[in-house]
Amino acid sequence: MNALGLLLVAYLIPGIEVAGIGTALVVALVLGLVNALVRPVLFILTLPVTLLTLGLFIFVLNGFLFWLTATFIEGFEVTGAFAAIIGPIVLSFISWVASKFIQSLDEKKDI
Repeated sequence: MNALGLLLVAYLIPGIEVAGIGTALVVALVLGLVNALVRPVLFILTLPVTLLTLGLFIFVLNGFLFWLTATFIEGFEVTGAFAAIIGPIVLSFISWVASKFIQSLDEKKDI
């Protein structure tokens, strides 16, 4: 679902390019790994700045990790700070909506 969400983000936000579904699958996997392994370390290191900005620095951190993933994967490009910061926000929203939709389908199936 995240790969499809990533394709939708690339369609909606200028500055984000995804070459195709295969690239989107790889990006979703690498982004998941980066968020699981690198994000907690960076979160701890930037905690003072995050507290001073009342949590808004988390958006910058997410944008940096989104851009960092793009530097490793050919066929996935993020150009500009706007795309790097807004892209993960939109991707999170799409992922949340998709999970709620799948959850509602699963609940209807159990009835």
